[in-house]
Amino acid sequence: MMVGSTAPDFTLKDQDGNLIQLSSLKGRKVLLSFHPLAWTSVCADQMKSLELAYEEFESLKVVPLGISVDPVPSKKAWADALGLKKLRILSDFWPHGEVAKAFGIFRDKDGFSERANVLIDEEGKVIWMKVYPIKQLPDVGEILSFLRSE
Repeated sequence: MMVGSTAPDFTLKDQDGNLIQLSSLKGRKVLLSFHPLAWTSVCADQMKSLELAYEEFESLKVVPLGISVDPVPSKKAWADALGLKKLRILSDFWPHGEVAKAFGIFRDKDGFSERANVLIDEEGKVIWMKVYPIKQLPDVGEILSFLRSE
């Protein structure tokens, strides 16, 4: 997936079993925050950082979404354990990693996605993307800085 390309549409369930379709969010920016696996420390910190910045994302008209290959029941238990109140975390469980594959960031040898942030504009185009080392916590500040500078 390259900056400037159209993001592939998808429909996935969030931790509460609600269907979230990317194309239904047109008119707002969307941040897809891919994380390898629930119940791991860096992934937990990644999702908590999005939850903490949720109001700022809202003020910038951005819908932040976490996404990993974990099944919905695991996402639900993890969201509850993390105390997520607003952030939706999506299950790319079946077909396994299909959305991560569509974005070109699925790690076949590991069975999960890269750690990556993909920012999509109001028209469904990728406007910013970064893949991080798997053990590195993404800096939410760099995304917010990019959004503020637009």
